[in-house]
Amino acid sequence: MVRRQRAAALGAVAAAAALASAPAMAQQAGDWVVGAGWFHLSPQDSSKPLTFTAPVPAVVPGSGARVSDSDTLGLSAAYFIDPHWAVEGVLGIPPKFKLYGTGTLDRVGELGQARQWSPTILGKYYFNDAEARFRPFVGLGATYVWYSDVNLTSSLQSALGSQLRQAPLSTVTTAKLDSSFAPVVNVGAAWQFDRHWGVSLSVSYIPLKTTAKLTTTTSFGLPIGTSQASLKLNPVVTYLAATYRF
Repeated sequence: MVRRQRAAALGAVAAAAALASAPAMAQQAGDWVVGAGWFHLSPQDSSKPLTFTAPVPAVVPGSGARVSDSDTLGLSAAYFIDPHWAVEGVLGIPPKFKLYGTGTLDRVGELGQARQWSPTILGKYYFNDAEARFRPFVGLGATYVWYSDVNLTSSLQSALGSQLRQAPLSTVTTAKLDSSFAPVVNVGAAWQFDRHWGVSLSVSYIPLKTTAKLTTTTSFGLPIGTSQASLKLNPVVTYLAATYRF
């Protein structure tokens, strides 16, 4: 009986010593990690020709468009289910993209601007031991993308008015970009300076496409034509963030 009590006491002491010597860096279930930093979005874009759908269907041969890169502030919050698996939400302050004409639309220059909203949810797996300072990770998730502040330039307005054989100053064209869900593939690494502070760098790829639908009306609001153009954006998103663990 005494031997059992001694063994139990020694076991408790050993466990306490192990806990006391455990690295303060160890990632644990229930940890929250929040981050803020730099988002760089680089579209790997391509487009189909501008197509008039009314009053007479017609394709503008050789027309195309390209999308500019954009930078913005990114925010993230991750919850660790266990030392390796985490669920993360990511949101950037909506970046502004500029659309430029290519091919036969190159002479038009800038076609318009829009802001992109793309909140993202990721499941992430962290490699290396829970106490390691350096931990690579991979992630997979989804985003829902929509657009606001869609504005067309006066040069595009004039070009569309001319195509519809109207005096450029007598027409107004508005545009809408389709919303959609898209998958997100994510890879990166995190470096922990101490128990709380760290830094992370990740790169995500989003296979994303949208269709710009344009409606041209007279200055009195009478519809005179519609057109559309399909765009593949496929952005590569780089996120460099300072992180804080609770």
